Amino acid sequence: MKNGKVVLVGTGFVGMSMAYSMLNRGGISELVLIDIDKEKTVGEEMDLSHGLPFAPQKMVIKAGEYSDCKDAEIVVITAGAAQKPGQTRLELAEVNTKIVKQITKNIMESGFNGTIIVASNPVDLMAYVVYKVSGLPKNKVIGSGTVLDTARLRYMIAEYLNVSSKNVHAYIMGEHGDSSFVPWSHCYVGCKKLIDILKDNNTPIEELEKLHQNVINAAYEIIDRKKATYYGIGMSLNRLVRAILDDENAIITVSTYLENGEYGQNDVYIGVPAIVNKNGIRELLKLDLNENEQEQLNKSCKLIKQMREDGLENIILE
Repeated sequence: MKNGKVVLVGTGFVGMSMAYSMLNRGGISELVLIDIDKEKTVGEEMDLSHGLPFAPQKMVIKAGEYSDCKDAEIVVITAGAAQKPGQTRLELAEVNTKIVKQITKNIMESGFNGTIIVASNPVDLMAYVVYKVSGLPKNKVIGSGTVLDTARLRYMIAEYLNVSSKNVHAYIMGEHGDSSFVPWSHCYVGCKKLIDILKDNNTPIEELEKLHQNVINAAYEIIDRKKATYYGIGMSLNRLVRAILDDENAIITVSTYLENGEYGQNDVYIGVPAIVNKNGIRELLKLDLNENEQEQLNKSCKLIKQMREDGLENIILE
């Protein structure tokens, strides 16, 4: 029975950006906020609730406990430590593996049996942690993956060509990080291939890689200017939640578990286009990658697996 109940674990900038976008857009009946900082969580509940008279629909917002997860349809995890100056990604991953592992245990102890969306970084690794610790089927654990990266790419292509970003169909695949890549042969504007549009305009193909590099650099530039990024990922998480609650069968680039040789990979969470509905991941959208694109995906997956082998597996099994 659908109840439209969503639990958010982590009331930092990312989590609250998602919560605020949900308040503005509607579509859920209840939003429960959970955080280790209980006073802040109550404050966030109060602040959001005061906007309800102007919201598009009635919604219950409350500061809650893990027991509230029991009858939720979706739990979104945004909690975790931020990367400190001089801290390696592996060091950050070790800290957040411990945090996310405990959060997942707390969620599952409630009797939760819905879908978990993971946004904590490094997200491909944290989705794997949640999958292994929760015991949920793989389609019910989804990482935010390259949803935001893809949104940034669509925005930049649209700006470059002066068209609506809603008519740009392009994906960033692989790790949510520097090893991501774009399968340019599968990028369309309307129903025309992006590569053909560049040829028509005598634009060198190198311009595309500049766009991808701009996507990779975007987070660093935003962090340099305002210390963190949160609005874009907040909107991205809201988009994922709506695809599940509304049973959309929407194609979204999420971090999902590959285990049967999909894209030549096994036992890894990585960002690929997938069809998302009420059951979480309905199925993967299999794209034919050229040799170079396949090599880039392999590199991404190898990096993720190497970090797991360098210490995370032991933390998960403890």
